[in-house]
Amino acid sequence: MRRPWAGGVSARGIGARIYADLRAELVSLERLPGEPISEAELAKSYGFSRTPVREAVRKLADEGLIEIFPQSGTFAARIPLAALPETIVIRKALEETSARLAAERGQRSQIIALLAQLERQREASRAGDRNAFHRADEAFHGAIAEAAGYRGIWALVEQVKVHVDRYRRLTLPQEGRMTRAIREHAAIAAAIESGDGARAAQAMGLHLDGLLADIPNIRRRNPDYFVDDARAREPPVNDRKARPRKKAAREESHVESEERPC
Repeated sequence: MRRPWAGGVSARGIGARIYADLRAELVSLERLPGEPISEAELAKSYGFSRTPVREAVRKLADEGLIEIFPQSGTFAARIPLAALPETIVIRKALEETSARLAAERGQRSQIIALLAQLERQREASRAGDRNAFHRADEAFHGAIAEAAGYRGIWALVEQVKVHVDRYRRLTLPQEGRMTRAIREHAAIAAAIESGDGARAAQAMGLHLDGLLADIPNIRRRNPDYFVDDARAREPPVNDRKARPRKKAAREESHVESEERPC
């Protein structure tokens, strides 16, 4: 029998809630790579024992989103440099296929849904809302898989790209970055709408190649947020303090502005 908590919520239920909240903060970079995480502070902020917090932390550690060093502490995982190129290549192969099939099979209603997500990105860009932009970006790619007739392709991409998502968050503050993404998405959408599968796949490939090209620059600007194989066994070195859970989402700028061609 599951132990009930306040309001009749079970231990499993509160553990799932803590896991979901903390995972969202880690992926969105509300908790920065290398930031200490205190189980005691989290338990206090939720008003529960440390048991469900500990279970959530361990699950996130298994996913590579938290690093645990027994003698040093628990930290938001740094972004593993070695994993990024491989993950982007996997994503590129899957999404080129999605784009080609979407152009060949997509229904008009699905194309309209795809174009709607592109317009939401434009609106978010004009408003300077990076969180809304990221959500619309995700929905755009998901809509392509839907139009291709293979929802599972996007589900598979989502499973492997968690660190790529964290890295992508670091690229958004660059001057012209959202404009460039919209331009590339527009090229993909136009090819799909015209039924040109080869051009759609090519446009998707060029779009995702940009993520690979940006890695050295983003790493140079945010060296503490990344880790290579040589430092993977060493805990982060910084003066940050562990915080309780965030009561409200807050957007932070992590990258200095840089002039980029639009």
